[in-house]
Amino acid sequence: MANKQLDSFLSYLRNERQASEHTAESYRMDIEQFAKMVLKKDIRENPDSVTWNEVTVFSARLFIMELQKNEIAKVSTLRKISSLRSFFRFMVREEFVKQNPFSGLTSPKKEKRLPKYMSVDEVGKLLDAPKQYWDYAIAKLITKDEDSANFAAARDTAILEVIYSGGLRISEALGLNMGDVDLISDIIKVKGKGKKERIAALGKLSVTALSKYYKIREIRNSSNNPGSPVFVNKYGTRITSRSFQRNLKLYLMTAGLPADMTPHKLRHSFATHMLNAGADMRSVQELLGHANLSTTQIYTHVTAERLKVEYAKAHPHAK
Repeated sequence: MANKQLDSFLSYLRNERQASEHTAESYRMDIEQFAKMVLKKDIRENPDSVTWNEVTVFSARLFIMELQKNEIAKVSTLRKISSLRSFFRFMVREEFVKQNPFSGLTSPKKEKRLPKYMSVDEVGKLLDAPKQYWDYAIAKLITKDEDSANFAAARDTAILEVIYSGGLRISEALGLNMGDVDLISDIIKVKGKGKKERIAALGKLSVTALSKYYKIREIRNSSNNPGSPVFVNKYGTRITSRSFQRNLKLYLMTAGLPADMTPHKLRHSFATHMLNAGADMRSVQELLGHANLSTTQIYTHVTAERLKVEYAKAHPHAK
């Protein structure tokens, strides 16, 4: 049994807003946390215990105070407030409540953190790492299945190349179907956040990596139907993000790179390297699938920081 209003909101997120299951679950957890922390009621244990009309502006402010007292990071606090604000906006629209107690709330200022990215040299080392690792695994008898090792090396190299070449999120890369990839025109059709579609480019190295992977994939009799997943596991089903992340840790060690390097840092690297090379910001925005240019503009700060470092090194009067 579930809270009816909360259930209606989650249904709205999935069906009207086209939110992913992961996003809907995050909203649910934030709303349940608010009920438990401020109203002292457990929606899961007793779904009908909450009367949402009892929530006031004071309740909303108390929620922020409790989050700060528990030393919840600012970025998480902002997300939770946004979740509650959206929830009550929906509740007002559906006439479940009369007002949104979170609408006029002053949120803590978001910390501006520059995205971390990899150098071109580091990217190169990472892209070479899958083959290096699996060659080592075969030589040292870490695995005796040479075919599976070669398959994993080709697949994971292709995944990394596609992420870096197109500026994709890991979920976007692993969500690709065979019909989304056009190796003749060197483009891919990407389904981004909110299931919005965009076109991303494939560079020569990513096309080469995909072509090599496709040949091995075909030998393993994986389906080539347009709706079939591009990147599959040993069972022929779509590889999960968790499985790929597990392999990525091995590749980072092989390449001698920090363990906190993530697929998303490859996306950051794509944007930063594009802007450093003189790419138009609007073009980068489109390639990344950002709804607002302001989201893309953070990469100009990264570029500016790099220029300041170079200036300090080279200019006679910089010091």
